[in-house]
Amino acid sequence: MANLSLRQLSALTDVSNPYLSQVERGLHEPSVRVLKSIADALNVSAETLFEQAGLISSTEKPDEEATEGAIRADQRLTESQRRALLSVYRSYVEANTERTL
Repeated sequence: MANLSLRQLSALTDVSNPYLSQVERGLHEPSVRVLKSIADALNVSAETLFEQAGLISSTEKPDEEATEGAIRADQRLTESQRRALLSVYRSYVEANTERTL
């Protein structure tokens, strides 16, 4: 889906091309570190990738977790921008929660 070759993914993840090929063919089970690197390179949450790899069971996630995961995974933002955006998002959620109580 990301339209990346194994060589490109290898460069983005700092994981060797041969190892990624073996993971792809099911010859190796990747470590959490490798899966996290792949998730970061693909701009998906680690949880989503862990579910896809069968390491954790799929559960219904509240929209709040999905939104925060998307913000954390967006590589176009700096770390300080991510923190600021998460802070603003959480303040809006909290304000709306208080209003409905």
